[in-house]
Amino acid sequence: MVRIACINILACALKSINNVEKRGKYHILIRPCSKVMVCVLTVTMKHGYIAGKIVINLTGRLNKCGAISSRFDVQLKDLERCQNNLPPSYQFDFIVLTTLAGIMDHEEARGKHTGVKILGFFF
Repeated sequence: MVRIACINILACALKSINNVEKRGKYHILIRPCSKVMVCVLTVTMKHGYIAGKIVINLTGRLNKCGAISSRFDVQLKDLERCQNNLPPSYQFDFIVLTTLAGIMDHEEARGKHTGVKILGFFF
């Protein structure tokens, strides 16, 4: 069995979740796992798109999720404009961000008035 090295663990995990959702399955085991991935999955779980942590139970609400590989800095005043520039921006429900206060969605970051780096999205 040939194993391909995964460079971006978060992107591979979110791609696996998309593939399992498309196949109509309800469970997925994510390996390897990192602290960032657990935090991103916790934000997704908080909004009801998935249940569980490393063994993920899909609830059927998730249309697509993905990582944004160029983690660029965004100021709070530019967050709305940046959200509209991300493809497909008209379908985004939540953007996952990393801040000094931790990993959270864009609504929570806007409430805490802090600058961010964009990690990924889900809708």
